Amino acid sequence: MLRFDKYVNPHNAPQKSRARMIFEYLVIIIGIAPMALMVNWVLLPHAFVGGGLTGICSAIYYVTGGLFPSLFPEYGGAIPVWLTTFVFNIILLLIAGFTVGWRFCIRTMVGVAAITFWYRVIPILPKPIISDPWLGAIIGGFVFGLSLGCVLAANGSSGGTDIVAMIINHYHNISLGNIMLACDILIIASAFFLPLPTSMQADGVDANYLHIKRVLYGVAMTISYTVAVDWLMARIHRSVHFLIYSSKYDEIATAINTTVNRGVTVLDGTGWYSQKPVKVISVLVRKPESPLVFSMIHEIDPNALVSIADVSGVFGSGFDKMKVK
Repeated sequence: MLRFDKYVNPHNAPQKSRARMIFEYLVIIIGIAPMALMVNWVLLPHAFVGGGLTGICSAIYYVTGGLFPSLFPEYGGAIPVWLTTFVFNIILLLIAGFTVGWRFCIRTMVGVAAITFWYRVIPILPKPIISDPWLGAIIGGFVFGLSLGCVLAANGSSGGTDIVAMIINHYHNISLGNIMLACDILIIASAFFLPLPTSMQADGVDANYLHIKRVLYGVAMTISYTVAVDWLMARIHRSVHFLIYSSKYDEIATAINTTVNRGVTVLDGTGWYSQKPVKVISVLVRKPESPLVFSMIHEIDPNALVSIADVSGVFGSGFDKMKVK
């Protein structure tokens, strides 16, 4: 009997193992660190205002600069981002818990605790690590997006406008994407009305032009991190469709079903040349699982005819959840 136990991906198990859950929580905690790095090393030193709760907290940081020197001396008297992030998220989580449900809040709490911790321990640099503001917006946004994508892939969240979107969506038939887009537009546009930092001021240059540039930096950063999230999630969730023609279809189907833990459909067909009935195995698997499926097919029937095709999305049991709204 074939033994492929060591190749089984626990992510596909009907019930997640404790090790898998611990791994996902570690991904959320560690994977969120680059987000804080980009905020404290690029966004805040450049005085950018991005989308989401990070944009709101950074705007508060800029506006309150010098107002509380005795309370926050290490932040130049400004209310730190880590504090406003924590306070706003706790308020939003309490509202979400009583409206959407507490189950939604559990992993979000882990993400909120992690992002607050990293904002607190990572120092804010006096000068950005990427001096050019356009490159800073694009590269910083892309790294921010990759970090967020890792957190989302582990079924986590960093809180913020995600919670707002869930609460509004609970009561109104508005898509989550549209809610978050509207929030980002309002937050980024607010940068036009904030006082310009010294680093952005220039003699003889119209102030309105500089305000518009500041808004455009936030737009560039938001577009960059959105592209990064979509790119990473598309790669993580890539799936393939196998069509397998073999006289040993029963052994192959059983091996795939029990070892890879994927549903298998056996179709009836007719070989047109031979005019004989044939069985065709149809199965959908994640891209990383395809080498295992190939190895099992080859070991059971080296002469099997196999067709494989990339699919843009698979929804249902064992794959992504269907989102109608």
